[in-house]
Amino acid sequence: MTRLRCAILDDYFTLALDVADWQKLSDRVDVTVFSHPFASEQAAASALADFEIICAMRERTAFPKSLFASLPKLKLLLTSGMRNASIDMEAAKAQGVAIGGTQYSRDPTAPLTMGLILELTRGIGRENARMHAGEAWQTFAGVEIEGLTLGVVGLGKLGSKMAGIAKAFGMNVIAWSPNLTPEKCAAAGVGYATKEELFAKADIVTIHLVLSDRSRGLVGAADLARMKPTAFLVNTARGPIVDEQALLEALQQRKIAGAGIDVFSVEPLPVDHPFRKLDNLVLTPHLGYATEDGLRIHYGQMVEAIDAFTGDRELPRKLA
Repeated sequence: MTRLRCAILDDYFTLALDVADWQKLSDRVDVTVFSHPFASEQAAASALADFEIICAMRERTAFPKSLFASLPKLKLLLTSGMRNASIDMEAAKAQGVAIGGTQYSRDPTAPLTMGLILELTRGIGRENARMHAGEAWQTFAGVEIEGLTLGVVGLGKLGSKMAGIAKAFGMNVIAWSPNLTPEKCAAAGVGYATKEELFAKADIVTIHLVLSDRSRGLVGAADLARMKPTAFLVNTARGPIVDEQALLEALQQRKIAGAGIDVFSVEPLPVDHPFRKLDNLVLTPHLGYATEDGLRIHYGQMVEAIDAFTGDRELPRKLA
């Protein structure tokens, strides 16, 4: 049997080979790990030209039609998660590339969202840094979240989980999304609001939508302008859902109290990005899904999929 080459992309944590049994494939597949992002699509095309199998991590490396055209040997593309907006599925189908995904046992993004809310309102991280630096005693007077209103944009599985966590902290919860109805809100035990009402009333707005053509740029300057000057915005969904330039201007001009952002239009976030200079913006490097437990599942199921593919069996979680 001809040996196949498999590329594992964007293993920033250098965990891929340790958390899954790749040895199971050693008689058929040679595995190469790429720990750093490609500088450009051309760099990706050059590095990946000889691989028949690619394991992608979320949307970190995009696969548009033009990249598929540069990878004639590619036969199987696996992605963490059961959707990936950066893969041109039609181009993959036209080129005969099978696409497979992986599942989660649970979603760790909601607890991270709550962590960002607590950092914004209680300054845990910044005060920790001051203590370690030997700086003056407490300088940050926190904000109590009990009794505040959380506005959830997107009341799906993750948004509903976030609503439950917020209620456990004593917060009031309202929600909106393009297809959300008052009946669905009532069933989830939260209040319904129009988009305009949500941004005007919420003390904290949190985004939990899937990125699509419809949601891209959904939160814009007009929405941010409706927010209270004491309000915070949190985005752990996808960067392009929020107009980043509008958010930058709102934060620079102190029109809102602050924001907690885990996702960005360009990842990794460039070192010279103006976001990095703001003292009212909490930044994390797309940590929402990034737990060792979750990565163990993702890479384990990728091994399972490659084993099936090389054994001429149906992919266990086929996307295309």
